[in-house]
Amino acid sequence: MGHLPIDAILPELMERLNEHKSTVLAASPGAGKTTRVPLTLLDAPWLDGQRIVMLEPRRIAARSAARYMAAQLGEQVGETVGYRVRLDTRIGPKTRIEVITEGVLTRMLQSDPALEGIGIVIFDEFHERHLHSDLGLALCLQTQSLLRDDLRLLVMSATIDTASVSELLGGAPIVISEGKAYPVDTHYLAGPSMGRIEDAAARTVASAIQRHDGDALVFLPGAGEIRRVHSLLASMSLGAEIRITPLYGNLSPEAQDHAVAESAPGERKIVLSTSIAESSVTVKGVRIVVDSGLSRIPRFSPRTGMARLETVPVSAASADQRRGRAGREAPGVCYRLWSEQEHRQLQPQSDPELMNTDLAPLALELAAWGVGDPEELQWLNLPPIGAYKHAVELLNQLGALDQLHPGKLTSHGKAMAELGMHPRLSHMVLKAVELGIGAEACELAALLSDRDLLPGSRSVDVRLRQEALHGGHSAGEADETAIRRIANEASQWMRAVGVRKAAGGGSSNSCGILLAMAYPDRIAQRRGDGRFLLRSGRGAVVPELQSLSGAAYLAVAELEDGGTDSRIRLAAPITQEELEFHCAEQLDIEQEVKWDRASESVRARRRLRIGAIVLKEGPLPDPDPELVMQALMEGIMTHGIAILPWTKASRQLQARIELMHHHNPEWPDVSDSMLIDTLREWLGPYIGGMRSRADLGKLNLTSILESRLSWQERETLEKEVPTHLTVPSGSRIPVDYSNPEAPALAVRLQELFGLRQTPRIAGGKLPITIHLLSPAHRPVQVTNDLTSFWEQAYFEVKKDLKGRYPKHYWPDNPLEAAPTSRAKPRL
Repeated sequence: MGHLPIDAILPELMERLNEHKSTVLAASPGAGKTTRVPLTLLDAPWLDGQRIVMLEPRRIAARSAARYMAAQLGEQVGETVGYRVRLDTRIGPKTRIEVITEGVLTRMLQSDPALEGIGIVIFDEFHERHLHSDLGLALCLQTQSLLRDDLRLLVMSATIDTASVSELLGGAPIVISEGKAYPVDTHYLAGPSMGRIEDAAARTVASAIQRHDGDALVFLPGAGEIRRVHSLLASMSLGAEIRITPLYGNLSPEAQDHAVAESAPGERKIVLSTSIAESSVTVKGVRIVVDSGLSRIPRFSPRTGMARLETVPVSAASADQRRGRAGREAPGVCYRLWSEQEHRQLQPQSDPELMNTDLAPLALELAAWGVGDPEELQWLNLPPIGAYKHAVELLNQLGALDQLHPGKLTSHGKAMAELGMHPRLSHMVLKAVELGIGAEACELAALLSDRDLLPGSRSVDVRLRQEALHGGHSAGEADETAIRRIANEASQWMRAVGVRKAAGGGSSNSCGILLAMAYPDRIAQRRGDGRFLLRSGRGAVVPELQSLSGAAYLAVAELEDGGTDSRIRLAAPITQEELEFHCAEQLDIEQEVKWDRASESVRARRRLRIGAIVLKEGPLPDPDPELVMQALMEGIMTHGIAILPWTKASRQLQARIELMHHHNPEWPDVSDSMLIDTLREWLGPYIGGMRSRADLGKLNLTSILESRLSWQERETLEKEVPTHLTVPSGSRIPVDYSNPEAPALAVRLQELFGLRQTPRIAGGKLPITIHLLSPAHRPVQVTNDLTSFWEQAYFEVKKDLKGRYPKHYWPDNPLEAAPTSRAKPRL
């Protein structure tokens, strides 16, 4: 084996691992840590024949590293060195070094928390901070603490904050390898003339390939940009010796290996890659790097419960990793499609995946591990509380968590965790097996776990993807490699759950039902014009008018959060009958009994709903009387106390009682505000069976208010606060008690002749305010001192009245005159 920079520090690393349970290795890109360290550790005395497990964040890196190490030993993969990645395993009985992807470690830990037979777990390229690498390290730390104090942990990276990792590992020693990097000449390109990123990238690559030797590595955000740049470069006639090849995660292993392989003699290649080639994969022969400076990452929103892919600027550390790819084997050049000023504004490190992703898989793994709260484990970054809470809510909705024992899995939840799929998909598959449609569910799960099989299709109908998988009319638009990969994964899951592939291919009839099982929170009801109401209450829209725009109900598999209405990306129709049958446990029967202001009556309705979606609604024939009474009370409070059938007598009685309360607080308070506040207490016994304002009109408020008084209080009320006063003319005049401080008597002046003193009530404590009226009942004077009126004001009033009413009797001495209710007193 040739010399690599990492060789210089291998003795120090061996010494540290011999003395400590955990170690941090910081090694520059190209130092050789991925392939040298595991081979060196094979003969460590503390390993004692146990296996080495090394995590690689990407499948292509895992396969590549295993092949290289096997070749160094003169062996085939699967002998001393093997790998385990999704859908591909090369492990033999003699394998001592297992290169695995991160999800595989989680499965190993769940099946054997003590990791028996494993001496060390190596976390390679830890700076990428994938969800499963953070989870795997947290679980390994607990295993090391509780079950295996002899288990070694080694965290390797080029750009990670080594001090933070060392602290997490209990003050682990840090070993540093500077590595060897050739100089890279860096150019910043920016300005209005750059245009869209694909055009800028294609022009820059075409120019660079003519000016510099070696192969080119182009970093682009995603597969869509890769396809467009590929098309632009292919149209430029760069030369027969130029080979253009894509490199991204969902390519077949063969296509990925082809992209990273060394160019044939006389050939040059342009590799169009996502961030997959940023650190963990070495693309041989690269001397030119063209970097768009962009990366596409999923961001999860706890507010909406949805994730969306966002194209964001890379971090400064990622930009340096990409730049370094040009100087791995010789001096190189890097073209950055942004300015130096923009570069200074880049964030230092990329955010860990667990800070921006759907945490439902993490929550399921922690529950399977026996941890209800993430704080029970050690993390470099604690999972966000909001996103984790949303994840737990989803697991509850899927029936994975025991309601009586928070944080514990149900038997269904345990089965979900063992499948290793996303919780939504594992729930769907397990439920589908019970219904006899397990094969179709496995195929659908494989489809949804992969990238869109029809990326160019404008239709959001998942059923078209199912048809393409089985050679339907859309099959020509699909990538054959993707079809084989999805079919292979579906077959593996079918074996895992014990079902067979349906003869003649799967049916799409149950697609909506299956999606409703996996995405119960994304059931949608049509509102018109391609717009839908989601179960959560948010809006969603089918982009452009298409067949699913008019569906009554949809089960949505993929939503892009943004704006008022989220965009539906993948969905299938489902009928109301299917929802009622297959989602019966999630349906709520709601009885709504409320006051309807328009009809001034209580309206009773029955609704069958799932979340914010109302499936059925109709009249409720026999509503709960208590609910009816509550609604009637709400109606009275809405309209105010005036909605009740007040009469002059009832209002007068209310005022009389209020007067007594005003002077003696022990009397009942029957003011309008107090009557509203105590409706149930005083009115409740009288409104049973009533449902409208018309019904309320039958109430006798006078009797109801009297019932609030004791017999003694009624006697006192009649005596001290009478309804009428008999005046000297013999007339019984009603007393106005609307102002409890000044009860009033409106009476014609002539009827009071001979009355010397002002009448008083309330045991003589309160004088009556007298409104003296003309013969035509028009007010002429207001007084509460009748004696003074007769002595001082009467004679002026008399002059005026005598002029206007000459036929009436206006005596000079009113105190000696006979009172009369007529024009003149009877003889």
